[in-house]
Amino acid sequence: MASNYIRFDWAMKRLLRNKANFAVLEGFLTTLLGERIKIQKLLESESNQEDEYDKSNRVDLLAENSKGALILIEVQNNTEYAYFQRMLFGTSKLVTEYINRGQGYENIRKVYSVNIVYFSLGHGHDTVYHGKTEFRGIHTGELLELTPFQRQKFAVDAVSQLYPEYYILKVNDFDKVAKSPLEEWIYYLNTGDIPDTATAPGLSEAREHLRLARMSKEELKAYYRHLDNLVILRSNVYTEREEGRWEGLAEGRAEGRAEGRAEGLLEGEKEGERKKSTEIARKLKSMGMETATIVRITGLSADEITRL
Repeated sequence: MASNYIRFDWAMKRLLRNKANFAVLEGFLTTLLGERIKIQKLLESESNQEDEYDKSNRVDLLAENSKGALILIEVQNNTEYAYFQRMLFGTSKLVTEYINRGQGYENIRKVYSVNIVYFSLGHGHDTVYHGKTEFRGIHTGELLELTPFQRQKFAVDAVSQLYPEYYILKVNDFDKVAKSPLEEWIYYLNTGDIPDTATAPGLSEAREHLRLARMSKEELKAYYRHLDNLVILRSNVYTEREEGRWEGLAEGRAEGRAEGRAEGLLEGEKEGERKKSTEIARKLKSMGMETATIVRITGLSADEITRL
């Protein structure tokens, strides 16, 4: 089904950086984080790419909310096996970049890392994952908590609220009817379409500001080139995956045949040695040698020698 709306990753690069469109991002973040988010300003992020291919592969946006927390939103279209580590690098970099030398550690900024991925990341069946840092006793399982003074000083209730939090939205895995505001957003992120029945915060603003009809001819040309790049990118990923699978199957069959031949030779050698040991045991037994001695010489069991 053709969509009348601009994809979210393209909008992040070209439209959502405009303060007039902050309501779209605020609605999305409010829906995801479960608290009202007001964007104070957008900050420059060093990981923005200028190359057209990189734009189709990775897009990120860094916002500061009214509480001074940093929110990194990243869209990843291409498979990256070390993406978990890159999420860690991104938040660690923000923590160190946004504290001045000489400031106390109490000035470390809260960081939210929001990752919208269009590939299969890890092994799991949900579409939204949330990660945070907690400390539990290895003997009691008790959760380490803040003191009353720390709660008052830092204005938070739990240790985990002092650390970066991670959200992963595996939007390609969503194949249901949207029944909640977050699922309505995931549906849009997946399909680029916003149903008339969707009421999640930010989507009404997206309907108004992210229409294809609002784009100029030059903008549309660049946007469709972006979509073509995504199709090529995903086709390449699919082709590489299928070629790798078939190559793996072929190698597996070849290895299986080789292993079968090797196992056959090994089994044949073992059977030959066993027959030889049996003949020797039979001769020694006919000569009246004790069973225990024959066992030591041939390696056969006492029961096997008795049955000869």
